[in-house]
Amino acid sequence: MPTPPRPNRFHGRVPRDEPCAAPGCREAGEFRAPMSWTRSPDGPPQYRWLCLDHVREFNAGYNFFEGMNPDQIMAAQSPTAGWETESRSFRAAGSADLPPRWADFKDPIDALGARFRQRMDEARREAANPGLTREEHSAMQLLGLAADADRAALRRRYSELVRRYHPDRNGGDRSFESRLGEVVAAYQLLRKTKAFA
Repeated sequence: MPTPPRPNRFHGRVPRDEPCAAPGCREAGEFRAPMSWTRSPDGPPQYRWLCLDHVREFNAGYNFFEGMNPDQIMAAQSPTAGWETESRSFRAAGSADLPPRWADFKDPIDALGARFRQRMDEARREAANPGLTREEHSAMQLLGLAADADRAALRRRYSELVRRYHPDRNGGDRSFESRLGEVVAAYQLLRKTKAFA
């Protein structure tokens, strides 16, 4: 039985035959280092390949905080550095449609059109199954059920969503409790309707 290869002692080493990029060095260039410390707006900087000694020398000269004042250094060391910008919030899977937010659109006419399309989708769902009330249609949408779903499909979807949102299935995470409550309420409403009798 062949012996397994020994793990690489140095993280980042890439075995290569090409020489080190440092002038006059004959060692193999096995470690990647950027050409300069400045960041390019077009993506990562260009790299060169250095031997272990030269990459150590290169890394010793690096100072992340160079050119920063004390306030900028404190901000860069914050555990939330880089997360300050507001990101668009996404709905949990299977939740009911919410009206579009004005902030999500550059043109107000686009927002009105999105709301109109949402209303048309609601009207189509109601026309496809006129035996359900508006609340029952909302419950169907929250559970993600098709208009022609039967009682077996309702039970399958309910079971799937309870498994997804229950804290016992999420390592004790209780952040989905409100969603779980909505799923249970929607199921309790629908299972008593004539459409699912």
